[in-house]
Amino acid sequence: MKWLSILLVACSGLFVSAGTWTPVDPARIPDVFMWTDTCNVYVIRDGDAALLFDLGDGSVLDALEEIGVRQVEWVLFTHHHREQCQGAPRLAGTGARVAAPEAERALFERPTEFRTMNVRLSDPLTVHGSSYVRPPIQPIPLDRTLAETDTFEWRGRVFRCLDTRGNSPGSMSYVLSHPDGPLVLCGDLMLDGAVMHTWFDTEWDYGFGAGIQALRASAAKLATLQPLLLLPSHGAVVRRPQEQLRAYEEKLATLERLYLRGYDLGEASAAFQDKVSSETVVPHVAQISPHLFKFKRRNFYGNFGLILADSGRALVVDCGLLDEPSLDAALDGMRQHFGLQAIDAIIVTHMHGDHFLEAPHLREKWAAPIWALENMVDKMEHPEWFDYAAPIQAYGKKSPDGSPMNGVRVDRAFQPGETFWWEGYLFIVDWLPGQTEFALCLHGEIDGRHVAFTGDNLFGDPDNPAHTGHEAVVAHNSGILEEGYIYAGEYLTRLQPDLLVGGHSYVMDRPAQFIERFRRWSYEMRDAFRALSPDADYRYWFDPFWVRAQPYRVSLCPGGGADVTVHVRNFRSVPQTHRIAIRTPPGIAVEPALLAGELAPDSRQAFRVRVTATDTAAEAVHLLTLDVTLDGQRYGEWFDLVAGVRAADAAEAQ
Repeated sequence: MKWLSILLVACSGLFVSAGTWTPVDPARIPDVFMWTDTCNVYVIRDGDAALLFDLGDGSVLDALEEIGVRQVEWVLFTHHHREQCQGAPRLAGTGARVAAPEAERALFERPTEFRTMNVRLSDPLTVHGSSYVRPPIQPIPLDRTLAETDTFEWRGRVFRCLDTRGNSPGSMSYVLSHPDGPLVLCGDLMLDGAVMHTWFDTEWDYGFGAGIQALRASAAKLATLQPLLLLPSHGAVVRRPQEQLRAYEEKLATLERLYLRGYDLGEASAAFQDKVSSETVVPHVAQISPHLFKFKRRNFYGNFGLILADSGRALVVDCGLLDEPSLDAALDGMRQHFGLQAIDAIIVTHMHGDHFLEAPHLREKWAAPIWALENMVDKMEHPEWFDYAAPIQAYGKKSPDGSPMNGVRVDRAFQPGETFWWEGYLFIVDWLPGQTEFALCLHGEIDGRHVAFTGDNLFGDPDNPAHTGHEAVVAHNSGILEEGYIYAGEYLTRLQPDLLVGGHSYVMDRPAQFIERFRRWSYEMRDAFRALSPDADYRYWFDPFWVRAQPYRVSLCPGGGADVTVHVRNFRSVPQTHRIAIRTPPGIAVEPALLAGELAPDSRQAFRVRVTATDTAAEAVHLLTLDVTLDGQRYGEWFDLVAGVRAADAAEAQ
């Protein structure tokens, strides 16, 4: 891999593209123009004055004289995404006023409220703590907000405001009447070709499809208008909108059908989760086979499996979402009735905090070490370094010493394919991505059957032909299908286990046909995503981490600094050139501030930068962004990282 350059740039206006003008429809709407930089900026001209829809990087302001405009009177934003509004600081002193959707007012005016140093599952607009909103670096004060059914009037033109959320939680379309049919400035609702701007912006929950459903409803709403043109925030003008909106709805319906779980979660009984095990004399402990146990009770989603050797020694697989008194009582019962003597290890199937919340408790009470796969270790020990869903600190649990459980030490890290003997059993630890990239499969022969512990990768009833087995599809888990569910389906097809022991109390017997349905589903899921992606490689559209910073959250003292690594990925089979400008708010600096280079095909590269806080930096959470240009295409500030500035004594007390 050969670097073109690494540039050091000190100014805040790093790498601003020139942008381009494109005619919209000169014959029918001669005073409507489209400027493209980080997004499409639509300009409606009246004499030498203009109304702008979205702003991009602000370079349109330098080009307005080319179309005879001297004064911007209003900028109306369709939604809050940074590529729509990252040029907003350039409006200062121009006299332009700003309006945006009321539903996203806080995202414009209080952006850092949506980034935190200590995440929780309940944080607003997150997928289990991983944010799906992309607010600007600094507040953008609004002169007016607009809601559904409002109208906006400008120089005799009346725009109807429509709530068209979906790619953004409060996105709005603006509708202008025309004799041949309405013009709709639709933001990121749909792009030309009946495709979606990004998937990761529409992933609003943990696999329940709220974003997909919102997009479908918004597309149907626009279709009833029978628009003449759709003016999207990215790509070409949509010139046959009715036909494309219907096609888009069909694609979204297919995606939703495949995306949603094929089994009921609302009243998942113990029998539904497991038709194999039987109750024991120990309350809530069920026996799957003579040496294999689990928790089992109605409406219970705990994570706990136990392999008990004849010697009384045990291995625990996952330990989370259990209250400690019940866990202790169950283990005491296992000691009394089944001869449990010791727990030799807790093996964690994947990085999610709910699978090892109680592992430190067992380590303290039973001297049991915690084991995991090598690629899980840093996510378990330093979850704040990442922006993945469901990290351990998001559960708000205390460590045995009473401190916040912000990470859990791993005592042994396995390499994929590593084996170990334990009490006469031979076990293999393999990499098994699926729901998340950072996961393992523990498998071996127990009681004459090949048993595979598969974490949260697949759930359901093998006897129900309608169940495809998949759990939540979550991009914020690092869930690319080729490195997730597709890999899992192919792996399990080769493994041919007799029994699957999944997370959250699921046990799946005789799963061969179930695995085949799961494998086929994984490819259909990828096809559905590909059909909606504007990029030839859907992974750029799906994955929120193809450019990312580590640590994602960095703690600084005024006057202090920290090293951050910027990771860049090339999914393509050809070399990829990129320019990444790291933009900072007042009080924060970064060096180098601009990375420019070339990546070899299908490769990754990591680059070190230094982030510092000035002596006068405000003690607050600060948002930094990564402004990406890839192979000449300007993406804008798609990615970010967080810097928390605190006085030294406060940081030490944390």
